[in-house]
Amino acid sequence: MGYVLRVRLASFFAGAAMASTAGLYILYKDYKFAHHSISDQMKLLHDSLDKRVSSLEKLKETEAPEHVEATE
Repeated sequence: MGYVLRVRLASFFAGAAMASTAGLYILYKDYKFAHHSISDQMKLLHDSLDKRVSSLEKLKETEAPEHVEATE
């Protein structure tokens, strides 16, 4: 009876270890996918904001000499 119990416990713990490893791998892949997705979204937002700021700076540069000439 002792031998069969040891074999069953060993099989149980081997299965639990494999399931744990597989679960951690799936969580890791899910984390990496989510991180990549959020990183891409933030890059798109940053690029969009950078374009908007650049266009506002260009607009400010073109309007700045007009205001200087009007005050003289």
